[in-house]
Amino acid sequence: MKDVRQASETATKALEVADSVPVHVATGEVYFREGKLRAAEDEWVKVVNSGRQDAHAYMGLARINWAISMHRTGWTMIEKAHAIDPSDPDIRRAWMHRLNTKDRIKFLEEYLAGENNDDEETRNSMRHYLEYLQARAKDPRGACHLVGKTTKTETPLVRLLEDPVHLRAYGLTVEVNGHKTKLMLDTGASGILINRTLAEKAGVTRLADLDVGGIGDKGQKSGYRALADSLKVGGLEFQNCTVQVLDKRSLVGEDGLIGADVFSSFLVDIDFPNEKLKLSELPRRPDDTVSGANLKLESEEDEESEEPASENARASSSPKDSKAKASGPQDRYIAPEMQSYTRVFRFGHLLLVPTSVGDVPGKLFLLDTGAFLNQITPEAAREVTKVHGDSDTIIHGLSGSVNKVYRADKAVLQIGNLKQENPDLVAFDLTPMSNDVGTEISGTLGFAMLGMLDIKIDYRDGLVDFSYARKRWGQ
Repeated sequence: MKDVRQASETATKALEVADSVPVHVATGEVYFREGKLRAAEDEWVKVVNSGRQDAHAYMGLARINWAISMHRTGWTMIEKAHAIDPSDPDIRRAWMHRLNTKDRIKFLEEYLAGENNDDEETRNSMRHYLEYLQARAKDPRGACHLVGKTTKTETPLVRLLEDPVHLRAYGLTVEVNGHKTKLMLDTGASGILINRTLAEKAGVTRLADLDVGGIGDKGQKSGYRALADSLKVGGLEFQNCTVQVLDKRSLVGEDGLIGADVFSSFLVDIDFPNEKLKLSELPRRPDDTVSGANLKLESEEDEESEEPASENARASSSPKDSKAKASGPQDRYIAPEMQSYTRVFRFGHLLLVPTSVGDVPGKLFLLDTGAFLNQITPEAAREVTKVHGDSDTIIHGLSGSVNKVYRADKAVLQIGNLKQENPDLVAFDLTPMSNDVGTEISGTLGFAMLGMLDIKIDYRDGLVDFSYARKRWGQ
């Protein structure tokens, strides 16, 4: 029913009267949705250590391990869950992403034809995904791939202006089938999303329907997945890759968005003060013998998936490298030079940063360069300050405008070793996004703050480095 408060109250009462495995498993699920990931893990570990073979306890531990980039351990947990209860719908959907394309198509056809308790939005998403896989399976040109062997590159960040004197974001120059455009660099987005006008000019090939959502209270918007023959970003060129198209001729003032997760197999250095994007090789694990640099733009279709339910796929820099690297998902590796990086939680393309709000630690904020301002949920704000209604501020996103906007009197946000005071902080509800992710998102870290930083992102290992620099445009 997506009623987190009632679920929490019910689990608390249950623990008072029954010290049983089902109650501890359910309590862990409530903690996970509330953003209390350590407490959730403790509940599930207790069950597993008790010797009880409970499928959902193992699935819960899989979700924890995926969130902290312990990919191999996470898949070990989901295999155990599937062995205990292969008919459970939640477990089946997660386990599906270990299948190759042919078997995944067969699985989805059988799953959608059978009985389950999925809501219509979930079923529609799975239908669209099945259509996409079927279309890609018929394409003789193969998977998205990077042309040449590129392990590092550098390209300018392009200024996107609110007006002649106010900077609102940075973007990248991208060529779609030879048509040059500027796409906002958005750490809160996934892959490449373009509007219908650009899609028509570039002549991308429609593959399957897609529903696109984001900030806003107007629901998901219609769109489709399409195939681009060529994509060029800086010194990189990719061929035969999927892009997402929104069925609108404008997209929140942009031709489109490019998610930083497109480059997630590189070390992504977004140097806002010096207006540069730099990509380099990730630190090699002690047992690595080849480069892992590649592109991620479309649905994962092989058995070496490093995370569940990802809409992005690896496109190796060469077939030889792909074979040499195919050792399966790996657990997080923190190289000596990255020991000072902040450990973040990764849910698909979203990076959730542990954030302290005043004296309240442990909140999860979304790293979102596509949002201009920092933002907090009213519930999180009320723990540290007063919250007032704000009928004058209008917030727009991919899902339209936000119905109810508030203001928090004052909140001090701390990420890593950086702290920022935020007077009169914008506040609005993020429940739809939290429901989609499966855990509580208490706010977003926007461009107004992130634009002062040099941000290094290691998507593979769930690590982010925040470095403050005073140099900014106009100073």
